[in-house]
Amino acid sequence: MDVGRVLRAARYSYQGLRDAVRGHSSFRQELLLGAMLAPAGVWLGDDRPQRAMLVSSLVLVLIAELLNSAVETVVDRIGKEHSELSRQAKDLGSVAVLLSLVTVPVVWGLVLLG
Repeated sequence: MDVGRVLRAARYSYQGLRDAVRGHSSFRQELLLGAMLAPAGVWLGDDRPQRAMLVSSLVLVLIAELLNSAVETVVDRIGKEHSELSRQAKDLGSVAVLLSLVTVPVVWGLVLLG
C-alpha cells in the first residue's frame, strides 16, 4: 500500500469538501440539515440496518449535490455561452439531486411508519 498516494487522495478530498462548503450554498444547506437529522436517524432507528438506511439517505443527498456541483463547474469552465448540451448536463445533475432529496422522506417514512 502506497501511504503517500493515500495521503494525497485524502488531501484532495479535503480540498474538495472545503471548496464545496465555501463555494456552494446548496451543499452547505444540505450538510447542515443532514448534520441535524443524522443524530435523529440514529436515535429513531430500531436497529443497525434501520439506522444505516436513515443516515445513508442523508449522505446520498450530499453525494448527489457534490456530483452536480462538479458537473456545473466543468460545464462553466468550458464556457458561459448558451449550449443545449450544457443545459442538459446541468439539468440532469439537478434532477439527480432532486431524486436524492425525494429519497429522504420516502426512506424515513417507510422505516419509521412501516
